[in-house]
Amino acid sequence: MTKVKHPYCTRRDFLKAATLGAASVALYGCADTPDGSAVHRRPNIVFIMADDLGYGDLGCYGQKLIKTPNIDRMASEGMRFTQCYAGAAVCAPSRSVLMTGQHTGHTRIRENKCRVGGVGDEITGNRGRLPLEPEDITVAEVLKQAGYVTGITGKWGLGDPNTTGIPTRQGFDQWYGYLNQNHAVFYYTDYLWHNEKKVTLEGNTDGKQTQYTHDLFTEFALDFIRTHKDNPFFLYVPYTIPHFNIEVPSTQPYTNEPWPEKARIFAAMITRMDRDVGRILELLKQLVIDDNTIVFFCSDNGTAGGAGYDFNSAGPLRGGKGSLEEGGIRTPMVVRWPGKVPAGTISDTAWYFADVMPTLAELAAVRPPENIDGVSILPTLLGKRQDLSDRFMYWESPPPNLRQAVMWGNFKARRRKPNGPLELYDLAQDLTEQHNVALDHPDVVARIEAYLKTARTESPNWPMERS
Repeated sequence: MTKVKHPYCTRRDFLKAATLGAASVALYGCADTPDGSAVHRRPNIVFIMADDLGYGDLGCYGQKLIKTPNIDRMASEGMRFTQCYAGAAVCAPSRSVLMTGQHTGHTRIRENKCRVGGVGDEITGNRGRLPLEPEDITVAEVLKQAGYVTGITGKWGLGDPNTTGIPTRQGFDQWYGYLNQNHAVFYYTDYLWHNEKKVTLEGNTDGKQTQYTHDLFTEFALDFIRTHKDNPFFLYVPYTIPHFNIEVPSTQPYTNEPWPEKARIFAAMITRMDRDVGRILELLKQLVIDDNTIVFFCSDNGTAGGAGYDFNSAGPLRGGKGSLEEGGIRTPMVVRWPGKVPAGTISDTAWYFADVMPTLAELAAVRPPENIDGVSILPTLLGKRQDLSDRFMYWESPPPNLRQAVMWGNFKARRRKPNGPLELYDLAQDLTEQHNVALDHPDVVARIEAYLKTARTESPNWPMERS
């Protein structure tokens, strides 16, 4: 589908590719074509995202009971971030931020359901699902301008069937999975979407449960990599684990643990996902494209506490999914790129999903849209010093009960209701957000209040007052 004029920049401007500077040539190198021209060697990009995985659910982030050896090894071979943030505290808006590079005060989809407009839900039929529109430019479209083949498998959440928001109408060449988050709770569903076609899973019809969708997504991802190993590719793998329903084909290696059954299943789900992250990394090595592939792993928001058991899923953080406290929006983030991202590095650089668009665009040496809120963190990934302490990061839970959060340096401000007072927390001293220091730092509060006056635009789908 042809994109129409973007609200803040022309499509011609967007399509104009960035030229390779000396830094890009030094980073990637160039190869000569038969006619003597230079061709940019762009890296493959794999972006893996769990669903409702908590900050403390991985061994490399302090988890003691659930085994995640492959992601832990990925961290030892790459960079682990201690202060990376999702786009939102719940599913759909977080993914919208990731895809568009716009924070929740600007991105199209600001909550799982809109108050005004929207389309019918794929499962319930109730209106309120808001799809991406043709003028929304996604990271997949940006990368296609650089010659990437683009694929996605897992959970989309940004457009129901027959809408403008489905992946194949938003820059993805190949797609397999759930369009709708209500559908995504069924790990043994009897159908999935492949490109724009509904595909029946015969192994799950008539009450059978023999095709676990997570496993199907992994096979699709592996096949995509094999098929496109000779071309630059972008593979987005938004897994549904460990989002409820809590179910898995086997509770190994936790079958004999003295935990409630639900806890054994939850742990087994995460370890199964870790196994498959390992399979993806191993395939990259087998195909000898490991050194030219950057792999990201993260979660879409904080823990939902789905196990009903104390796995310390939020780690040292307060709150969880749905909350603008740290436990609701801070995500594990591990990045691996042999020979480029320094191995065994722990970074406290603060960044969030809005930064993914410009970062991947810089990796591909192509210009992102001008109306994004993120900045490229590629220098940080390459082990270079990058000072981002003076920029603002923004989150909201939209009107009518507008809640807002802002990060500025070590300070985090939260507003719990429209026009309510700002609370201020110094995360360097108070990670659990227990001590409101707004009265001690009136200058900081004033600076953040000034930023908030222009931080967001009104959305017709989430108006402050009811239509």
